Amino acid sequence: MSEKEGILFEKRDNLVKYILSLGNIAVAFSGGVDSSFLLKVSHDVLGDRAIAINVDSELVSESERNAAEQFCTDYGIPFYRLTIDALSVDEIRKNSVDRCYFCKRAVFKQILKKAAACGITNVADGSNVDDKNDYRPGMRALSELKVISPLRECGLKKNEIRMLAKQMNLPVWNLPSAACLASRIMYGEELTAKKLAHIDKAEAFLKSLGFTQCRVRVHENLARIEIATEQMETAFLEREKIIAELKRLGFTYITLDLQGYRTGSMNEIMES
Repeated sequence: MSEKEGILFEKRDNLVKYILSLGNIAVAFSGGVDSSFLLKVSHDVLGDRAIAINVDSELVSESERNAAEQFCTDYGIPFYRLTIDALSVDEIRKNSVDRCYFCKRAVFKQILKKAAACGITNVADGSNVDDKNDYRPGMRALSELKVISPLRECGLKKNEIRMLAKQMNLPVWNLPSAACLASRIMYGEELTAKKLAHIDKAEAFLKSLGFTQCRVRVHENLARIEIATEQMETAFLEREKIIAELKRLGFTYITLDLQGYRTGSMNEIMES
């Protein structure tokens, strides 16, 4: 065993011990790599004292909601879904730079209530060490509500989580990173259910064309498409299809971002 593998397995063992010490856990479950790995390890350790709580709101894509439920069905993990009207919260709908803080606070208050009703005293999210490197005001809300982050506590990075998930044969181990649909709309532009639905449909369409990692960022009536740089040529080959579909969804201008896909690109305006 290499030194790198030894460190990785030590982190995994520390995670198991940490979860075991909790006695029960409710994982705020999106269906992404991080929360899926945390949930599966938790259920392996604690059985049905580990549950998944999934949120259904205008900010979450339909495909993610479906995938999250299917994961729990496949592994026999208790699954609960909360329907939340996120846009009824003024601070979320107005889409300020602190939107994530207000969103996390509103959502996790409901998750905490549901967990308590199920007899669960520990609520966890799937954030990892690498999440400290991006602008994430939602972390403050989690701290205020005493939501725990076992992956971060045990020093696990994104690539390490993927490696461990692969070793466990979890089908999500190489799933592209996801984020809430609101992250596609420039700060200050009001969020509406219609805009979010159009973004969801536009990204689903791009994925149907084979784009593995993509975002449709919205600046009023302009759609700025981010894809992996190695797939740029494919975008030009599929140009007419992309234009037709996004026009149908109501976008006036359709652009391809030559910098390619990157996380948190809407935060770049705060760095300039």
